[in-house]
Amino acid sequence: MKHKVSAVLAAGAATAAAAIALGSPPSAVAIPSAPGAPPRGPCALRGISDDVAESTDTPAGFSRSSGTVEALTLFIDFPDARATMSPRARFAEFFPAATDYFRTSSYGRLTYRARPLFRWIHMSRPLAAYGIQRGAGFDPASDGGYHALSREVVRAVDPLVDFRDYDVINIIATPNAGPPATRTVLSVTFSGGDMGLRTADGVPFRNASFIWSRQTGASAFRVLNHENAHSFGLPDLYFTDGRDAPPPAGHWDPMDEDWGPSNDFVGWHKWKLGWLSADQVHCAPHRGTPGEHTLTPVSAPDGTKIVVIPTSPHTALVAEARTRGLLDPTVCRPGILIYRVATHVPSGRGPLRIVDATPHSGGCYRDNKYVDPELTDATFRPGDTYTDRTSGAAVTVLTENPDGTYRVRVTPARG
Repeated sequence: MKHKVSAVLAAGAATAAAAIALGSPPSAVAIPSAPGAPPRGPCALRGISDDVAESTDTPAGFSRSSGTVEALTLFIDFPDARATMSPRARFAEFFPAATDYFRTSSYGRLTYRARPLFRWIHMSRPLAAYGIQRGAGFDPASDGGYHALSREVVRAVDPLVDFRDYDVINIIATPNAGPPATRTVLSVTFSGGDMGLRTADGVPFRNASFIWSRQTGASAFRVLNHENAHSFGLPDLYFTDGRDAPPPAGHWDPMDEDWGPSNDFVGWHKWKLGWLSADQVHCAPHRGTPGEHTLTPVSAPDGTKIVVIPTSPHTALVAEARTRGLLDPTVCRPGILIYRVATHVPSGRGPLRIVDATPHSGGCYRDNKYVDPELTDATFRPGDTYTDRTSGAAVTVLTENPDGTYRVRVTPARG
């Protein structure tokens, strides 16, 4: 008989201790008065594809990203890499920390429920036989790759669970399977469209994150937050094509750097995910009148979070306040963060890029090798102005107020 896998609603002492060691944020967060809202209006830039992207219109097939998200969580091992720990112990490496992270970052607008099936699913072949490596695909015509692996997983659990009850799927491998993450990062997500595999319940197998090995650092669980964010529609901000170039966003968003100390999502991503109410987003449309705005830091639940300045049908400048907070302990130069969003640029090609207020400075946070330092002092301070030469759009930081908010003057693009 199929049943819905029970959530782990109360962690034992060992689980709680593990979560604290991993640096999980507090479980309580103030919920803003207004509910989150899907992006609307002239600043809600549209995309050009059905893939993960910076567009505010997330295509059908991706998981919901606000309200309640049910996450079926499964555990796999291999004949040549048998698990040496219990599924509960492996689960505790990610939860409740990953759940608390989503709750805090979303200001309580995302309730993420991990539903674990506490048993090791034994794959039939050695890991190498599946051809799992970085860049491995999900090809229904192949006898290997993630399609073959997923087919076995589905066959093993189909009699036990109803896939219709879940929004995302986490498949967590025993950490001794494959290379260490410090050498090769294998974790990957297949999200959105039909992947060519259906369950006995008649639903497509998709929005599935495969988590391998272990990352290092104070909040290593965030690899799961990063991967699940792909199922919500967010793209990779780091370059995935192997180019030797500085990171486009650095430690300002976990879709670029999810290693090392914690970091929060940028405000544009929170808007896309439905974590901001309509009054928390100010829009400065083309040929509009210059105006002043008060921005509350992204780490606080209330107040205006972003000002969006469209510069073309698929590009915009975004300004937000970033200060040190629960999820942003590495902020060493509080101020206004400005970045460019491009909804027509593919994932892994730099669809979101930080504007550096202090280029070539070497940064102000150099305490962790997993934080690229150059952009850590990218914020603009009172008296600073940034002007986009192509569009004429501009942001001037006027004041840092005693209550921690910032006053900015925004000049819209010329059109």
